[in-house]
Amino acid sequence: METLETLYSRRSIREFNGKSITDEALKEILKSAYASPIGLKRYDRLELIVITNAELIDKWEQETARVMDREGYKAFYGAPTVILVCSEVDEGVHANVNYSNAAIVVHNMAVAATALGVGACHIWSAPRALRAMPELQKEMGINEDMVPCCAIALGEIDEGYSLREIEDGKIKTTYIK
Repeated sequence: METLETLYSRRSIREFNGKSITDEALKEILKSAYASPIGLKRYDRLELIVITNAELIDKWEQETARVMDREGYKAFYGAPTVILVCSEVDEGVHANVNYSNAAIVVHNMAVAATALGVGACHIWSAPRALRAMPELQKEMGINEDMVPCCAIALGEIDEGYSLREIEDGKIKTTYIK
């Protein structure tokens, strides 16, 4: 896929067929994460946790539904792989850099997944809810100095990606000349 075609085809997948992605696809998706532009070159302040353990994903999903008070909520939409992005978080003028770094890592992985035909969905609720689950964080091996920022759900899909019509001006845009 050409770059712009990939970007214009990318969308959040919320229905997976239950099949895991190949090791080769996972390797490429992780490589795209490593290629992310990281503010202040803070690579050492990020950690990726690749979860393919179905029991752990299910437990995290159930706890997320409980914390969010949304009975039956399926945060991962049946995806067999979830990659959690954690970061050390600063205070002060650089406070948002680490969250932005985590978000661009997930975005790069989503674009790579689209190019590979792998289903992907940015996940924000479950990492946010995970902050209220210190025992599960410990079980996942998350260091106390790391904050769960965002995640991506990955899996095989039955339908492919196709170009979407992108509405001009979809986001308020102000020009200053």
